[in-house]
Amino acid sequence: MKVHNNKAWWLVLPVVALVAFSAIVPMMTVVNYSVQDIFDPSTRYFVGTEWYREILRDERLHNALLRQFAYSFSVLAIEIPLGIIVALSMPRRGLGVPICLILLSLPLLIPWNVVGTIWQIIGRGDIGLYGRLLHDLGIDYNYASNPADAWVTVLIMDVWHWTSLVALLCYSGLRSIPDVYYQAARIDRASHWAVFRYIQLPKLKNVLLIAVMLRFMDSFMIYTEPFVLTGGGPGTTTTFLSQTLTQMAVGQFDLGRAAAFSLIYFLIILLVTWLFYTAMTHADDKG
Repeated sequence: MKVHNNKAWWLVLPVVALVAFSAIVPMMTVVNYSVQDIFDPSTRYFVGTEWYREILRDERLHNALLRQFAYSFSVLAIEIPLGIIVALSMPRRGLGVPICLILLSLPLLIPWNVVGTIWQIIGRGDIGLYGRLLHDLGIDYNYASNPADAWVTVLIMDVWHWTSLVALLCYSGLRSIPDVYYQAARIDRASHWAVFRYIQLPKLKNVLLIAVMLRFMDSFMIYTEPFVLTGGGPGTTTTFLSQTLTQMAVGQFDLGRAAAFSLIYFLIILLVTWLFYTAMTHADDKG
């Protein structure tokens, strides 16, 4: 008779306790707030699903959601192909490898609020490199008053900050491909496109899945960079979901509606991430 030793489960208990403290308990607190109307710490009334119904009918939040999806998918459409191109252009051996890795890592080391400040200066028309260059070219550029300029500047800022992450992930995936595949391709006289299409891209699917999910989740929760750069303006051009939630919770002190909104926000991220994961794993299995 085989005897099972369950003592190893004791090693898991610290992790379970940490997850319960850092995730489950705060989540239950938010759920509790979302069904109450809170006036002060001692005055609150049960309202059921009223806040959820209001959130789902709020046109302002609908517009913020559309802006958020447009921004996140724009980020993915630019950073994923660009990251792949950068990774393919990097050397595979020699002194250039550590130099490229260090240079690509530098933007990732900059804090989010500093990134917004950097681009706030770069985009200025009087002293900023980017803004002054556009003005010298005869382009009327002002991210503080022009909605299109603000949107493009926030997008370029994100591409500058996070494309390195995609490139580093793709480079690690390319380095893990055995040389025998490339040797077989040279014997068959395969073109560069054929090597990428039939060798490199299939081997990068799992890495790209991680990159897409990481960049989507991060871009969908973006707050600090556009807040520092534009303050959400001009108007509501760069006011995304996270800033709308912050204004509701901190600015208006509407904790009940903010809690309901945060749960809907969380479920949207979870749903879209699951769809990405399902679609890419299904394509991998089919391939």
